[in-house]
Amino acid sequence: MSPTEKPSLLLVDDDATFRAVLSRALEKRGFAVTTAESVEQALPLAVDNPPEYAVVDLKMEGVSGLVLVQKLHELDPATRIVMLTGYASIATAVEAIKLGATQYLSKPANADEIVAAFGHNASTDIPFEAQPVSVERLEWEHIQRILHENGDNISATARMLNMHRRTLQRKLSKRPSGL
Repeated sequence: MSPTEKPSLLLVDDDATFRAVLSRALEKRGFAVTTAESVEQALPLAVDNPPEYAVVDLKMEGVSGLVLVQKLHELDPATRIVMLTGYASIATAVEAIKLGATQYLSKPANADEIVAAFGHNASTDIPFEAQPVSVERLEWEHIQRILHENGDNISATARMLNMHRRTLQRKLSKRPSGL
């Protein structure tokens, strides 16, 4: 099979190691993979050559991956988009599906899970939120969940999140808007 016959896939993630490993794994599964480390870097690539498939991280430097999901869907509604995140929440999953994602997976997701997710048919019968959930809100929800799982122990939560205790305390003292 020549590279032009392989389905095109755009992989957007700011973690260089994860991006490289996943890119190789998806190429082994028959995709012609193009990578980008940010939404800003991915947009011109998508406009020049709209991909048949896309894997987009939610939280990256710059704008949210949700913006890219929406733009990819506008460029080609047939593009199969899988959103990845380390900050899974139902609200963001719903928002990603509404904006055009095929599926929403929590990290770490492997190549087989992603390929399987491309075949998923998303349900869009869920009411659309006029104001999408912010990445800061997602992070807050994730921290709160881990904090609760650790019996409100800040030191244990900081270790679980691989974060300095003082950084966690600062994040806990700032409530995202809308709470």
